[in-house]
Amino acid sequence: MRFPKLAFVFMFLVCLVVYLTYVKRHYDDSKPPVSDQLPQHGTDNHKQSTSAQVVSENFQYGIMFDAGSTGTRIHIFKFQIEPNEAPKLAHETFRAIKPGLSAYADDPEKSKEGLLELLNVAKDTVPETLWSSSPLMLRATAGLRLLPGEKATILLDKVREVFSESLFLFRPDSVSIMDGTDEGMSAWITINFLLGVLHGTEAPKVGMLDLGGGSTQITFALQDDKTIQTLPIDYVTSFQMFNISHALYSYSYLGLGLMSARLAVLGGIEGQPLPGPRELVSPCLAPDYSGQWEHAEVLYTVKGQKSGEPIYETCLTKVEKIIYKRVRKIEEGKDMDFYAFSYYYDRAVDLGLIDESAGGSVRVNDYIEGAKKVCNNMAAGGIKESPFLCLDLTYISVLLQELDFPPDKELKLARQINNVETSWALGATFHCIESLRKHGTC
Repeated sequence: MRFPKLAFVFMFLVCLVVYLTYVKRHYDDSKPPVSDQLPQHGTDNHKQSTSAQVVSENFQYGIMFDAGSTGTRIHIFKFQIEPNEAPKLAHETFRAIKPGLSAYADDPEKSKEGLLELLNVAKDTVPETLWSSSPLMLRATAGLRLLPGEKATILLDKVREVFSESLFLFRPDSVSIMDGTDEGMSAWITINFLLGVLHGTEAPKVGMLDLGGGSTQITFALQDDKTIQTLPIDYVTSFQMFNISHALYSYSYLGLGLMSARLAVLGGIEGQPLPGPRELVSPCLAPDYSGQWEHAEVLYTVKGQKSGEPIYETCLTKVEKIIYKRVRKIEEGKDMDFYAFSYYYDRAVDLGLIDESAGGSVRVNDYIEGAKKVCNNMAAGGIKESPFLCLDLTYISVLLQELDFPPDKELKLARQINNVETSWALGATFHCIESLRKHGTC
């Protein structure tokens, strides 16, 4: 039987269409993934939706506001997510403003301008298609912990009001005052995540020391079950990440941050401004020194104590009385590597022990000898350094020894690890994103 020519033509065209359709589909499937960027204006809706889908599968953003005692900082983290692998930090955007949120305790409405300024940074950084899936959080630290409860609550309610209109992924409980223990745990996560040992079971974890303005934290991984069982419950915190359980010794000493301790050593009381002239006299200052110092929005006049006694020994006695029996000695952490941050770092820079940008390592004894040198220099009439450096170094050296670190204990000082800021904010954001993936909540 013979087919008409028209039938052959028809069959040929059908085969051609099927072939071209298969080739195009195969070509599309072999294209490399779309890079993480905003969809270009002028493209059609299909291309935009495809780009957003690929970006959301490969990247996750997290936005953390750090409401500290001296300023508010925004960290915008971009994580690269790959199946069956630990997430990687692809990029961080950082911006800071002053003063701290607590400065608006008597006029919360004024805090709105700074919050919106930082939110605009987030909107310029995160692709608009991912706003609704990028968690937005604020954690307040010692600055708000020290405020009367009602004032702190009103301030945080104002933050929630602003955040709720941002179009980012936001829940009211994503704005809170961070417990000091959580702050230590989050910083510990940050360090070990950046060192690449958080998701391993064999690599040793490092401990963390942080000395802020209002509080100080110590956190390290516990290895001995007996130690865990004998410690008070508020010194132990546990969590799971990458299907690995972590038990941490983590404690925050509120009021033992450097600025709060400085006030106590000078003779002031936190949250209780002096009646009348706010004048503080201390043996930790040069005898002929007189100046002003502002702390927690209170301006003090500070003076050296006119005395013939040696400055270092007198100051040491004063500091030891302030800190006596206020911290718990540690045993298990002695042989562990520790990273130290914040004012530990700053005062080591002031002493010339480390490079300001590169960091380095110091021993506890370096702070002890540094305190002696600076205090004796002040006694000899040389006040080239900060007038408070003698006091600060003496306090740091006593604090470390009270924590049971021996004089030859080496501490690693770093502001960055692998070019990323060593802030608790990364750990807290990372922990939140992990919780969102597993439980749908931070």
